[in-house]
Amino acid sequence: QVQLAESGGGLVQAGGSLRLSCAASGSIFNIVSHGWYRQAPGTQRELVATITDGGNTDYGDSVKGRFTISRDTAKNTVYLQMNSLKAEDSAVYYCYAKVYYTGYSSGDYWGQGTQVTVSS
Repeated sequence: QVQLAESGGGLVQAGGSLRLSCAASGSIFNIVSHGWYRQAPGTQRELVATITDGGNTDYGDSVKGRFTISRDTAKNTVYLQMNSLKAEDSAVYYCYAKVYYTGYSSGDYWGQGTQVTVSS
C-alpha cells in the first residue's frame, strides 16, 4: 500500500557530507512519523533521525549537531543532511514511515536501505 524510495547513499571521505532522500508513495492519508534508522554489521538497528507530522524532530545521540532532518510535506519526502561524517557513520540507512492510509488504519513501513560508507 505504501512504498518508500530511498536515494543519496554512497561513498564519502571522513569530514564530508551526503544527503539522503526518502519519498513515500501509495495510499497515504497522513504520515505521522518519517525518518531514518541505520544498521552497521553486527549491530542493532538504531535511530538516526525522525520528524513527525507536527514538525517535531528526534535525533540519535551520535548524530546530534551533525545531521539535520527536513521534509517536504507536499512531496511526502524527507531529507537527511549528513555533515562532518565519520567512519562510524558507515551503515545501511533505512527509511521509516508510520503512515495512516485512512483516518483510522495505519502501518509501519521500511525502505530497502541505502549504503553509506565513510572512508577514514
